[in-house]
Amino acid sequence: MLMRILAVGDVCGKAGLDHLARALPALRRSRGIDFAVVNGENANVVGVTPAQCEELFKSGADVVTLGNHTWTRTEMRDYLARSTRVLRPANYAPQCPGQGVGVYETRFGPIRVINAMGRFTLDANTDNPFVVVDSIVAEEDIKITLVDFHAEATSEKLAMGYFLEGRASAVWGTHTHVQTSDCQVLEGGTGYITDLGMTGPSRSVLGIEIEQSIGKMLGDPPRRYNPAGGKCKMECALFELESETGRCVSAEALRVE
Repeated sequence: MLMRILAVGDVCGKAGLDHLARALPALRRSRGIDFAVVNGENANVVGVTPAQCEELFKSGADVVTLGNHTWTRTEMRDYLARSTRVLRPANYAPQCPGQGVGVYETRFGPIRVINAMGRFTLDANTDNPFVVVDSIVAEEDIKITLVDFHAEATSEKLAMGYFLEGRASAVWGTHTHVQTSDCQVLEGGTGYITDLGMTGPSRSVLGIEIEQSIGKMLGDPPRRYNPAGGKCKMECALFELESETGRCVSAEALRVE
């Protein structure tokens, strides 16, 4: 039996939240999505609040993953300590609240979701993501394993994809907000894309006002990011899995405007 997994790229600001609320339920119905993982760490532009996580669930997310802005909103600490459906990177130090891996029961059997973060240019004092993810995958034999690798470098993301080839059902990258053209099924039966893209304003620089982003490149003094407005997109990837084996049989990048 085939299972359809949707992975949704970083939701950016209120515009991204509103667009997700419109686009995700419709896509779940039209494409028969069985399980959806949404990266929500930019829902507050920088970071996310507990209330915004609840909005993501109301819009159709089964699991919300985070990244390098996990701790921007201090109110997330207590929320992460009690939430089982919001994951922060597993390679944060063990004393940090929350969890980086979750196992969720579905009609297809258990699904394991892992959130990890890369180290190239992300100065977050994390453990080695390859070592951490390797130990998690080896802990328990679960057929369907999904990995959100929140990382800057395409090389680091590609390496993770090949590192988990044949051991994970799907591996996708988040953080850089630009959808890549390499959505594929690796030879070992793992679905893969280097970056899902983002959910938010189409005419923007990673969700931020164009003029502000250009000014930053020109050397303007730092200031709070202003989210862009206008027409939005939801960028994501759809992976079809064999529920009996966990192998991916098809992978498709999508953009819903």
